[in-house]
Amino acid sequence: MKHLITAIALLLIQVSSSHAQETALRVKHFNLHDRVAIQGYDPVAYFKQNKAEKGSKDLAVFYQGATYYFSSAANKDEFKKNPALYEPQYGGWCAYAMGSKGEKVSINPSTFKITNGKLYLFYNKLFNNTLTDWNKEEAGLRSKADDNWTKISKQ
Repeated sequence: MKHLITAIALLLIQVSSSHAQETALRVKHFNLHDRVAIQGYDPVAYFKQNKAEKGSKDLAVFYQGATYYFSSAANKDEFKKNPALYEPQYGGWCAYAMGSKGEKVSINPSTFKITNGKLYLFYNKLFNNTLTDWNKEEAGLRSKADDNWTKISKQ
């Protein structure tokens, strides 16, 4: 019995350590400002309202190292059911830059696209809307971005 308890304790320590390492990698690589994701925009609103909506600190959820703000209690509750479903791709960095150069580039939260149930965010400043470029070669860029993000997020 003593050995069983020791084995279970060691397993719990290992799982806890693994979770802490994963969270540390997310914090290191995600586009966060003071640990707030998507510049405080509501991730669920992109899917449910098909628009970018600023969230509120009063409706916040902390998930694996990132804090998400919500514009309504309903959206907050929806996120809590399946957070991974609503998180932006590539840690919230510009999808076009991730695909074209493998770089982490800031985004404009109002410039987004949902494809196959996934949220992609884009840089859009000074006459440079990268969503336009993304749309010209989306399949190829998405494949490259997936590969680039896999490499970056494990460093």
